[in-house]
Amino acid sequence: MAVKQKNLKSWFQSGTPWVWMNAGAVAIAILMTVSLLAVIAVRGLSHFWPADVIEAEYRVPGQPARLLAGEVVEAEEVPRARLAAAGLPVAADGGEFMTRELLKVGNREVYGADFTWVVGEWLYDIRKPEQLVVLERREWGNFYGYLLALKEGEQVIAEGAAAWPLVQERIARANRVAGEIRALEKGDIGRINHGLERLRLKARSLELKGELDAAAQADLDAERAEWDSRYAVLEEQLRELHQAFNRDSIVVRTADGREQTINLSKIVHAFQPNAMSLPAKLGHYFGKLWEFVSDEPREANTEGGVFPAIFGTVLMTMIMAVIVTPFGVVAAVYLREYASQGWLTRVIRIAVNNLAGVPSIVYGVFGLGFFVYVLGGSLDRLFFPEALPAPTFGTPGLMWASLTLAILTLPVVIVATEEGLARIPRMIREGSLALGATKSETLWRVVIPMASPAMMTGLILAVARAAGEVAPLMLVGVVKLAPNLPLNGNYPYLHLDQKIMHLGFHIYDVGFQSPNVEAARPLVYATAFLLVVVIALLNLSAVYIRNHLREKYKALDH
Repeated sequence: MAVKQKNLKSWFQSGTPWVWMNAGAVAIAILMTVSLLAVIAVRGLSHFWPADVIEAEYRVPGQPARLLAGEVVEAEEVPRARLAAAGLPVAADGGEFMTRELLKVGNREVYGADFTWVVGEWLYDIRKPEQLVVLERREWGNFYGYLLALKEGEQVIAEGAAAWPLVQERIARANRVAGEIRALEKGDIGRINHGLERLRLKARSLELKGELDAAAQADLDAERAEWDSRYAVLEEQLRELHQAFNRDSIVVRTADGREQTINLSKIVHAFQPNAMSLPAKLGHYFGKLWEFVSDEPREANTEGGVFPAIFGTVLMTMIMAVIVTPFGVVAAVYLREYASQGWLTRVIRIAVNNLAGVPSIVYGVFGLGFFVYVLGGSLDRLFFPEALPAPTFGTPGLMWASLTLAILTLPVVIVATEEGLARIPRMIREGSLALGATKSETLWRVVIPMASPAMMTGLILAVARAAGEVAPLMLVGVVKLAPNLPLNGNYPYLHLDQKIMHLGFHIYDVGFQSPNVEAARPLVYATAFLLVVVIALLNLSAVYIRNHLREKYKALDH
């Protein structure tokens, strides 16, 4: 017994139990993280799979039977008493639980809502007709029903099953025309509108300076006439495209017999999920995934893609990194290498460490008050008086969002850089000075390059925090929907004054501000998973650079 107690005591003293406890805690943390990501991925990415659509007769006791068609989104067991309390005619006899199913029935303009709860036991004659068509529309959500005819103008050109291949061809054509219209409106017509706006501001600037004489006005009128002539040509092209876009339509019927005519210009995709093979469903699935990451949002952000939000998130984070890195490095170099290590320096370090714990919304309020109203308003009065009272930089935008995040993450970069500088051996500095180098040359050519991996560590932490922030961005430049990207072909190409979309705010908006909660729920999971992927890719890029720098200067550490 004494030997066992002695062995147990020595085992505890060796530290082995604490090693196993730490390893277990790390394993649990990794398992929880992976499980969370798996739940988000499954719930989000499964939304794009073309699920089978059922058709059934719904017989509520005491009411006329009606036909329903839709996707089964969710099913759950609920107490019979709960259904009775909700006013449903549930019989007293039977089991304790009944099945409640959530059906996505679409046809919002017909039924008033995309989703409806039904009692599973009241669904009869459940089937999956291959002819059942799903229409994914630009507005009003999905349509579930049967294809009756294809029309060109007012003329019927095909009916029934013979119309299906022609409908697919016409929808593909309509989507190509929609792309041409979008390219024309955002490209050529966008440049013309941009040029006309710059011309208006130029005229206003000359007027404020008192230089708008007859000759200057004539030049402005000539340039405006040139822009107008270009626009007239493009307007005719746009009119012809719209005529071709709105030419075709289809006649469809809902499961309960209501007929409708839908223009093909309102349809993005049409497919028959019950008739699709597994390869066809896989092709459709990956096509929807690509659309999600490459297209623009529709239907109050509950349909379509999130490319503007991806672009805004990455661009803002990169601009933040470009701003915060030099400021953080310079501040850390001064505190570690030049400032006298007295009480004032200690107070500054304490202040920097405390700033890292300030709530992010406080930085948002600071950014709104100082950057937007004070600094932005001053820039407008100094450099853009012709645009007043409309603000240029005196309103939330990309620049102020990036600067606010740079201030938010600055303490992280300073602390990480200081720790990296402190780890550089003193003998390296003394060796460089002994060879005749000055202090500044030693610092910028030896010390800082060797500390660059630590700087990259600070940048990685800054990117990880900044890319996921939402609260401050709501005040300084992120909006629900930004129709134009801040980087385009119009001078000055990078428009720092424009508002942007952001994945984090997109999740908040879709999850908590959407008028169609059930339709938005899977997109919340999909966008959250995408945000994690974007942050991981940004961090992996920084980690690669850090590892490269570490290998490059490893020889100097020995």
